Amino acid sequence: MYRVLRSIVFLAAVLGSVPAFANAVIESITGQVRAGVTAGTAAAVTVSQRIPTGATISTGANSRTVLRFDDGQAIVLHESTDFRVTDYGFNRADPRQDKFGFELLRGALRAVTGLLGQRSPTAFALRTPQATIGIRGTDFMVALANQTFTSVTTGSIGVTNAAGTAVFGPGSFGAVANAATLAAAVPASALPAGVASTFSQLGSVAVGASAGAAGASGAATGGISVGTIGAAAAAAAAAAAISNNNDNPSGTTGTTGTTGTR
Repeated sequence: MYRVLRSIVFLAAVLGSVPAFANAVIESITGQVRAGVTAGTAAAVTVSQRIPTGATISTGANSRTVLRFDDGQAIVLHESTDFRVTDYGFNRADPRQDKFGFELLRGALRAVTGLLGQRSPTAFALRTPQATIGIRGTDFMVALANQTFTSVTTGSIGVTNAAGTAVFGPGSFGAVANAATLAAAVPASALPAGVASTFSQLGSVAVGASAGAAGASGAATGGISVGTIGAAAAAAAAAAAISNNNDNPSGTTGTTGTTGTR
């Protein structure tokens, strides 16, 4: 009984401090979009809803959503996509707290970096089944289709796995066959038709560089802004804490196998 009561008290304390889990706001929705810390707590999201660290955001067929983080970064999720926020930290006054960890589990996305990506590029890590992507002041896209495909609009990305790091600049496309094969530059004509179409659609989405209302509020105060997330998602987060007690590729290859930007 004591342990049960202690867990309830801890859960209440966590729910009372929900903003500590918040890091992004749903800026726009087209079609069906769900989010939850676990599959059992996943529920439909609404515009302006805050998303907690650890949550997986899923889009349905013919659906799309734009996430806006407190540092101004935008993530556009394509249809039939599963995307997880594994770690996020931002304090305008203290770059040492910067951290930006994501996982693309299925589908495709576009990322337009904000202040964090500009001042702390090595803090950014987007993981796919085949590699980890680091950035430097970047607008880029990633699609999964049996392997990882990338497209860079501005800035550059470093694609790292056990074979090393490949760097891709503006206008380049890359492909990673598996976790043991170095990413390689490919011409646009070599992209699967579905991937080429996805990149075209994601690239046409208008994404501003500044934070949305909720994100701007958080950034202005130096960290996470106060917002609202679903009760089920918050409860799941607390429960988890308790239980844990262009055909001109310009890619060049590197030699290190270290995760992050190169």
